[in-house]
Amino acid sequence: MLTPSSRRCATHRERVFDIERLPRTVKKPAGRPGAARPDPLLAFRDEFPILSSTNYLVSNSLGPMPRTVPEKMAEYARDWGELGVKAWNRGWWELPVDIGNEIAPLINAGAGEVVMMPNVTIAQTAVLSSIDFTKAKDTVVMTELDFPSVRYAYAEMAQRLGARVVTVRSDDGIGIDIDRLLEAIDERTRLVAVSHVLFRSAYMMDIDAICRRAHESGALVSLDSFHAVGIVPVDVKLSKPDFLTGGVLKWLCGGPGACFLYVSPAVRDQLKPALTGWQAHSRPFAFEESMEFTTGPFRWLNGTPVIPALYAAAEGPRILRRAGVQAIREKSVSLTSRLIELADARGYGVHAPRDPNRRGGTVAVDVPHGYEVKEHLLSRNILVDYRVGAGIRIAPHFFTREDELEEVIFEIDTALETGCWQKFSEKIAVVT
Repeated sequence: MLTPSSRRCATHRERVFDIERLPRTVKKPAGRPGAARPDPLLAFRDEFPILSSTNYLVSNSLGPMPRTVPEKMAEYARDWGELGVKAWNRGWWELPVDIGNEIAPLINAGAGEVVMMPNVTIAQTAVLSSIDFTKAKDTVVMTELDFPSVRYAYAEMAQRLGARVVTVRSDDGIGIDIDRLLEAIDERTRLVAVSHVLFRSAYMMDIDAICRRAHESGALVSLDSFHAVGIVPVDVKLSKPDFLTGGVLKWLCGGPGACFLYVSPAVRDQLKPALTGWQAHSRPFAFEESMEFTTGPFRWLNGTPVIPALYAAAEGPRILRRAGVQAIREKSVSLTSRLIELADARGYGVHAPRDPNRRGGTVAVDVPHGYEVKEHLLSRNILVDYRVGAGIRIAPHFFTREDELEEVIFEIDTALETGCWQKFSEKIAVVT
């Protein structure tokens, strides 16, 4: 039986579309006038099965699964089942570096410069644990808009390492004033650890200027590029960070449990991470009493890798390499600009940079009852997420059609105009 609010929703949809609207069979609202230009990136839609039944606008949280992943997971099961412990000698041991080499071209890194780790918090903590702090160089510079998990780890670890964390504040909750950040980097700074693209607002930091200022001050730079790699061009040889972390979970469509750490060759073999383990030992299978660090990429690993996640992790990055990050970026700018245009036309708040040169791949649309409206969208098989202080985060990717943007905004209109959001008011908020 239809509730009053759901009956209003149905009536509204029939009035607008003049058809019976079933999930995913919507007659899409008309786009902008003019002949549509061919979009070669839409050819990649077949690589992601969920796109046939879902308007997928949440790659900033979890990218869609490539169609080849089930066979890769079956391959893992076969290897484990048929080889048992011998599977370690058939590639498992090398997987953290081999998969890192699949990621490396996406950030213009070289072979052996990227290793896979379980999550960015562990990777960033390994970085922090490798640095010696002195009275003269005792400062870590961060911002209040960096991802909380990394901030938690740095706040807890820094005091144990004799360091202090200087946090640069934001004026508007969207971005960080670059001059204020650069001024915070001084002769006491040992490490600058900031996000490349801010997770709530998709504000893109000027990492070239940050790296340049840090190095002039004798400091190292550790970038959290989780919300950058795969949606904006990243070039570690150009920007010159000492460390860069990211993951395949989001824009790279590689699933959970596999993040990556880039370490510049200039510092890779000089520093010794205290957060370490047997994989980093020169003779790991000798099980010696004391630590002797190996050289090269394995030096930055710690315990046993998450093998199942690594089997799946490279499938998405391989697709993105075929699509081309520059083409992905150009389309992303176009789609996010269109989202802002649609939101502005309705007077909806926009929690994202207006300047496309400072905007990553996400636009947060701030509307009344945002969490409940997000739940309405999920019920319509339009996948987005919601963040307190930002709004409904909408993240088109290279496979997105423009009419899918029209649809999500239309459904936001529907929820607000008819009260459909009310039936979700008792739900408990979770990640999405």
